[in-house]
Amino acid sequence: MNDDPKPVIVTILDKEYVVACKDKERESLLGAVEYLKKRLKEVRDTGRVIGSERVAVMAALNITHEYLEYKRYAQGVDAGVKRMQDKIAAILDKQPPAGK
Repeated sequence: MNDDPKPVIVTILDKEYVVACKDKERESLLGAVEYLKKRLKEVRDTGRVIGSERVAVMAALNITHEYLEYKRYAQGVDAGVKRMQDKIAAILDKQPPAGK
């Protein structure tokens, strides 16, 4: 199977863009496009930001902020899981072998 990137045409803010994309990544790309379009519409609909470029920058800033907050949260979860694993390992190390 040929996994070379193929052109995919997407429309964002009434402009068409050609994006090279592998078949297995196409669904993910289209999901990202829909999410971006939703966020751009939210920023535009507030009426506080005028102009496509400014709308795009504000949407990018909002998405980046969400991503960083999620990343910070995920790192905290990972650290919590690691602490629990360490506690479990320490408890198991202190128990006598089964059958004794």
